[in-house]
Amino acid sequence: MVSIMEKRSTRLSAQTTDLKEYRRFRAWELYREKGWTQQQIADVLGVTQGAVSQWLKRASEEGMGALRQRKAPGAQSRLTAAQKAQIPVLLKQGAEAYGFRGEIWTRERVSQVIRREFGVTYTPRHVGRILQDLDWSPQKPISRASQRDEEAIQRWTQERWPELQKKLKRKDTP
Repeated sequence: MVSIMEKRSTRLSAQTTDLKEYRRFRAWELYREKGWTQQQIADVLGVTQGAVSQWLKRASEEGMGALRQRKAPGAQSRLTAAQKAQIPVLLKQGAEAYGFRGEIWTRERVSQVIRREFGVTYTPRHVGRILQDLDWSPQKPISRASQRDEEAIQRWTQERWPELQKKLKRKDTP
């Protein structure tokens, strides 16, 4: 007679799409349902006997959920949750309050504010991730000269540019 736990483990290995997770569930199935040894399971699944031993121990002590894939914890955040929550409040004061010219918040500027206020240095790329978590979007300044003359540009593209193209075509023809 097959136990409920064994039926459940068979269903779990069939449902997972992660290869590593599948191997852990399959190892549990082979051990519980078929009575295979750890070495036999390791040979069939292409892993070490030590890995199988760890999986079986974890499943027997913590249950089937312990075999599921876990997100890697990553590095500890250098800002506390309270400090992260302060960032939008600081940014609402405006960029000029921190000595920047113009009211645009770029990732580089936010990075400088975080370093000044909390003594923590982040790359502008990581600051973008933090801002995204806070539902705050960094702004990109327009890289256009303030003394740009739209009328002169329009005249040049309509009058001068066609003349230059004609000269280039004449040089290309033998």
